[in-house]
Amino acid sequence: MKKLLFIYVITCSVISFAQVDNFSQIPDNKVKYYQDFLSFKGDNDKARLDFFIQVPYDAVQFVKTGQGFEAAYTVTVSVFDEEKKNLITEKIWNEKIVAISFELTTSPENFNLGHRSFELAPGVYSIKTSLFDKDSKNEYSSENKVVVKQFTPVPSVSDIMLIAKKTLIEGSSKIIPNVSRSVVTDRDPLSTFFEIYSDTVSNFFVDYEIFDDKETSVYKSTKEVGVKEGNNQIFNNIDSLNLNLGKNLLKITLRDSTGKVYDASSKSFISRWVGVPITVTDLDKAIEQLIYLASPEDLTFIKETEIRMEKAKRFVAFWKKQDPNPADEYNPVFNEYYNRVAYTNQNFTSYSLEGWRSDRGMVLIILGAPDNIDRHPFEYYSKPYEVWQYYNLNKQFIFVDYTGFGDYRLDPSTPLFGDLYRFRY
Repeated sequence: MKKLLFIYVITCSVISFAQVDNFSQIPDNKVKYYQDFLSFKGDNDKARLDFFIQVPYDAVQFVKTGQGFEAAYTVTVSVFDEEKKNLITEKIWNEKIVAISFELTTSPENFNLGHRSFELAPGVYSIKTSLFDKDSKNEYSSENKVVVKQFTPVPSVSDIMLIAKKTLIEGSSKIIPNVSRSVVTDRDPLSTFFEIYSDTVSNFFVDYEIFDDKETSVYKSTKEVGVKEGNNQIFNNIDSLNLNLGKNLLKITLRDSTGKVYDASSKSFISRWVGVPITVTDLDKAIEQLIYLASPEDLTFIKETEIRMEKAKRFVAFWKKQDPNPADEYNPVFNEYYNRVAYTNQNFTSYSLEGWRSDRGMVLIILGAPDNIDRHPFEYYSKPYEVWQYYNLNKQFIFVDYTGFGDYRLDPSTPLFGDLYRFRY
């Protein structure tokens, strides 16, 4: 039997994932790393849970060395029972990234991949993952509810892995997993890998179906597969997908010629288009977030169509008009705008308001990062406040936390209006 090997490279397109797999598991960009959990049949009655972690270079701090630049971090994966009462197993390891130039350290396209496997009984687990950056001392974590599948009785199927790249070297299939689950569907195929487990030589049918974020079926196909006794590795490409931007769910169903269903598995993923930033994962929300740049007429034009594909095309066409280099695939203004949106959601979201809707979010999205922030969180005679200074504009903005819950509001003495209310790239 050909062996399946995972290889890790540092250039590929780069969101945190958890299971059970459904639309709610699509990431919201609040975690600095991307992860995936996949269960396969193990020895005896156990399953093998594969954990993958993808760390973008720009998520960790690099320091200059004699050979270039280095970053170092520690990954911890703690597996608890479903109620989080008992620690079942834990793995901790260190990773180091070496880059020969500073430009490589800041590119959003570069990342480091890590992998560990766990032998677990079928069931539901609470798994906490964390990344500790050794140089910045920052720590990021994610809590996940993970279902480890039961693979008996057979026939049965494993979880679905999305593939970023696959090669065949000396009889071994070497694959790079698409941990981010981000697929440029107007250019690339949706490449998948899974296993079928059988106790006999037989023929089965595999139904492939894709649902959009409205749970509408947008793609169907069926393939007949011949299997042998034991483990069977199945690779499949779905080409020429005409998917809308945003969240989708792939479902595979294993059945026989009579229609009897034996098992099924599903995988959520993000459909992207060429030139659209990876941070755009929800089309309707991305359109709402245009409020700081688009005119009321532009927003009305984009929103008024009920056809989602047409709405997406209008959204992309709006951004093409803002592109300083329309001939290039990469639109720096498009990417910068939604990078700012993502930053505000990560840093300014309060109990009642998403970061991009907050006053600090509004100012940062429109004007960019301030040159200086003077923070006053514990003033005795006043509410907590911040002063943002923009030297090139000769302006400052004061934000006051009137509630004490981090909901900073723009003080009326320093309004943002007139020519200041203009997106600056």
